Amino acid sequence: MSGIFITFEGPEGAGKSTILSMVEKELLSMNYKILTTREPGGISISEQIRSVILDTQNTEMDSRTEALLYAAARRQHLAEKVIPALTEGKIVLCDRFIDSSLAYQGYARGLGIDEVLSINEFAINGVMPDLTIFFDVSPQVGLERITQNQTREINRLDLENINFHERVYEGYQILIKRFADRISVIDAECEIEKVTSQVLETILKKLN
Repeated sequence: MSGIFITFEGPEGAGKSTILSMVEKELLSMNYKILTTREPGGISISEQIRSVILDTQNTEMDSRTEALLYAAARRQHLAEKVIPALTEGKIVLCDRFIDSSLAYQGYARGLGIDEVLSINEFAINGVMPDLTIFFDVSPQVGLERITQNQTREINRLDLENINFHERVYEGYQILIKRFADRISVIDAECEIEKVTSQVLETILKKLN
């Protein structure tokens, strides 16, 4: 595969989706071939799984079930959308990937980072990001942003208490150390223009 796989990670309310669309426009203006997508979702089957995972009615969902559903959505998304784009030499910008499962289900839900990694290794079959950008924002700031954003969908994870979101953040800190060669940390509490320019700079450095 000749393309470049770049993933955007961070806690709820980190601003990943907003920055991703801004970075996409910048890279397109430089004539790069770009595919933007998201997890869970990006294609029909995975979007259907997303609706089950994030449905606020599904509060009884078991943690292992949740982890397996994310892995299933990830596999289909990779096979149907990401791998073909990488084969065509495109730059794939993906809002969330494997690190979300490791931080949310592996660490915050207490299933174990290595346990969740193992089911995801089966799902991704060796396809890992070339670069992961972590949007560093405290859980408090992220959740405040969510409550102020009237247009954002409220999902099942938003119903979790602050302790859960703090564990998610702790989980990401472990991953940043473990995958230091792949994960770049961006201060996402700055103004949006500064965050965008830092992300773009990090991506261009990787491309060049």
